[in-house]
Amino acid sequence: MHKWPLEDKPLLVFYETTKACPLACRHCRANALLKPLPTDLGTREVMKFIEDLTGFGRPYPVLILTGGDPLMRNDIFEIMDHAKSLGIPIALSPAVSTKLLNEDLLRELRNRVNSVSISLDGARPETHNYIRRTALEQIDVFKTTLEAFEMLRKLGVEFQINTTVMKLNVHEIPHIFKIVRESGANAWEVFFLIRVGRGMELEPLDPWETEDVVQFLYDASLYGLPIRTVEAPFFRRVIMQRSASVKYEGGRLYQELTGQLRELMGESSSNAKPPSFTPTRDGYGIIFVASDGSIYPSGFLPLTLGNVRRDNIVKVYREHPVLRTIREARFNGKCGVCEYRNICGGSRARAYTEVGDHLASDPACVYEPTAK
Repeated sequence: MHKWPLEDKPLLVFYETTKACPLACRHCRANALLKPLPTDLGTREVMKFIEDLTGFGRPYPVLILTGGDPLMRNDIFEIMDHAKSLGIPIALSPAVSTKLLNEDLLRELRNRVNSVSISLDGARPETHNYIRRTALEQIDVFKTTLEAFEMLRKLGVEFQINTTVMKLNVHEIPHIFKIVRESGANAWEVFFLIRVGRGMELEPLDPWETEDVVQFLYDASLYGLPIRTVEAPFFRRVIMQRSASVKYEGGRLYQELTGQLRELMGESSSNAKPPSFTPTRDGYGIIFVASDGSIYPSGFLPLTLGNVRRDNIVKVYREHPVLRTIREARFNGKCGVCEYRNICGGSRARAYTEVGDHLASDPACVYEPTAK
């Protein structure tokens, strides 16, 4: 387990550079638009916010430039260069568009970013293209995405692949894993749908399907590819249980997914090591800055903590009472008494979205704590 001082500084700072994006994804948290909003932080304001990040001390958190599509900002290289000059590591999360994400641009990025993340939400063009609709151009987003993987690998740019799992694509997850593993990606980050933004249109997995999928992800991780989850921190509880030889019989979905996995990949190595993890959660090791400067615990938990235009992000992260309560794992219901609350803590975003209380138990978790 990583010994990052999560009490004092986040591991990851997400900055939603703009809501402008050439895609109109059906699960978009940001409700992305075609054009930037006048409320977006100006260049000078972004520079000041980035300078404030140095107040966390070295090693600095990773600054993840997300959106919308960060490439829609005409000052994005200037922003990256400023962060790099201060020694702040940068990760970029662009949308896949033939107009913006091409080999010439990736060459420009190569010496500016530590890594890039690209989304793949289906193993078939029909699924991926349906989920990740284009707004500006009629392109085969699936084909362009696979080409982006190839370009990144050829240029030697480290990249991870992000997948949002929901009822619509869950049966394709083993095939997506195969594509990810063969792509040369350094990691697979699996997001569990939170019904915010355009995601309100889509159907998330039910709790037992969610458990089946995180158990499947443990099996997939034994094939040597690092796997992380977003808004499913109970994956860490599964890692602890399975590493201690707690067997999971699973439901019909688990049997289907693991059967497909073995069919596609063969048997995993008998001496494969279980995945490692850092026990982050919304507001603990993670902080999010929206395009207008608003500070949130995460992009999926819209509780306003301040604004970088007037508030110092270091002070907000360390002192805000909402974040202190989350860090201290002072949750309600079974999450509050669970023996895994410090490494898991449930999705605060899902609790807030589904129950209206960011400290409530995560409604997607089926685990019953031993202590009541």
